[in-house]
Amino acid sequence: MVEEEARLRVLVVEDDLDVAAAIARKLEASGHAVEMTADPHAVVQQIAAGKTLWDVVLLDVNLPGMSGIQVLEHFRAAGSLASVVMLTGDDSARTATACMRAGAFYYLTKPFRPVELMAIVESAGRYARLREHSSRREPLDDSTDKLLVGVSAPLRTLRAGIARLAKQDLSILIRGESGTGKELIARALHERGPRASGPFIALNCGAIPDTLIDSELFGHTKGSFTGATSDRAGVFVEADQGTLFLDEIGDMPMAVQGRLLRVLQEGEVRAVGSSGIRKVDVRVVAATNVDLEAAVEHGRFRQDLLFRLNVVTIPVPPLRDRLDDLPMLAAHFLHKHAREPITLSPDALESLVSYRWPGNVRELENAMLHAIALRSGGEIGAESLPESIAPRAKGTRPIFLRDDEEIVSLAEGKKRAATAFERDYLVRVMWIAKGSISEAARLAGIDRTNFRRLLQRHEIDATGFR
Repeated sequence: MVEEEARLRVLVVEDDLDVAAAIARKLEASGHAVEMTADPHAVVQQIAAGKTLWDVVLLDVNLPGMSGIQVLEHFRAAGSLASVVMLTGDDSARTATACMRAGAFYYLTKPFRPVELMAIVESAGRYARLREHSSRREPLDDSTDKLLVGVSAPLRTLRAGIARLAKQDLSILIRGESGTGKELIARALHERGPRASGPFIALNCGAIPDTLIDSELFGHTKGSFTGATSDRAGVFVEADQGTLFLDEIGDMPMAVQGRLLRVLQEGEVRAVGSSGIRKVDVRVVAATNVDLEAAVEHGRFRQDLLFRLNVVTIPVPPLRDRLDDLPMLAAHFLHKHAREPITLSPDALESLVSYRWPGNVRELENAMLHAIALRSGGEIGAESLPESIAPRAKGTRPIFLRDDEEIVSLAEGKKRAATAFERDYLVRVMWIAKGSISEAARLAGIDRTNFRRLLQRHEIDATGFR
């Protein structure tokens, strides 16, 4: 079942009650909230009253008393952010052109397959939420409360864990891939805990030369080594009564790990070159993107230090596991870095959702910076994204056509849409199967040979999903 916050609000405007009921059953089975009506005039009245709280509208072209395109024009005139998908039994290019020029997100020709319906509805829902977040005049600020808001189940679990652990003055180990925002989690634990009035100090252990890390951690006295021109308090002293965040703890040299363990056990710091001892009261939150248990087995990390740091673990989900949050995050970065209002086109958003994101949220922010720099107007198309995210494959075009784009025949448009959907399906099933062609073929319900042939046709490399 879809999480409550992730449900789409869908309006079905269709005078064929059997068709409407079949659509509603399919959407409700996926957890979405569905309203149905056959009266276009009632919909127009709701639009006029400002009661358009839908994410997606499935709108029949031929309705009694008013055409679906006329209803669509009311949506657009009112500034509705809903994505409107037109339903039509007419497969002529003229009807398709009329729908797209009136501002439809897409159109479906009856009869359509349930899998085709769900793919379009989900895509339309993502685009509606992107427009909703982009419509805000003020960017989300950088507070932890704002950036930890999302609709995905993994993020909800993460937020619940932070709320539960913040008030417990324990050592915590945050585990997650690079770019997932581990420092943001550490700040959230600090700001919501009993040490919020104290300092928050962050140190990247992997960025400090081995010869200087003792000084950074514990401080030094003047003249204790070449270049020590004055006394310096280390981060433990700076973080006294507060929180010390040790990022990339797995990169800390073995010799220093022993001295760190003693500080954690005794609460005492001795500066380099000093004979004096200073008591400190610090909550340590560490983070890593490596397997520390494996590092212990290979003699690169102390087991006793791991036990000391790993009182409680917080796993941070990668971006590919929380794609429901991507529209909000993309809109935030566009607000943050662009000087004027900018949004993403549907094809750009689909490229972002179809990408694996090895660099996680940090990579998404960089992609938005790239797109802002290369865009040609107020909307970012897939061609403005980094090529690693939206490959410039020869002979391909976006599924979603804009007013200034060529309108091809309906047959050609459906062919291209089917090709794009097939590639997106293959990518998604490969993610789930973690690169295993045999498992992906089983999930897809086809034999391994044919599945491999489809991967080759779409130039999809299975090794990129492992």
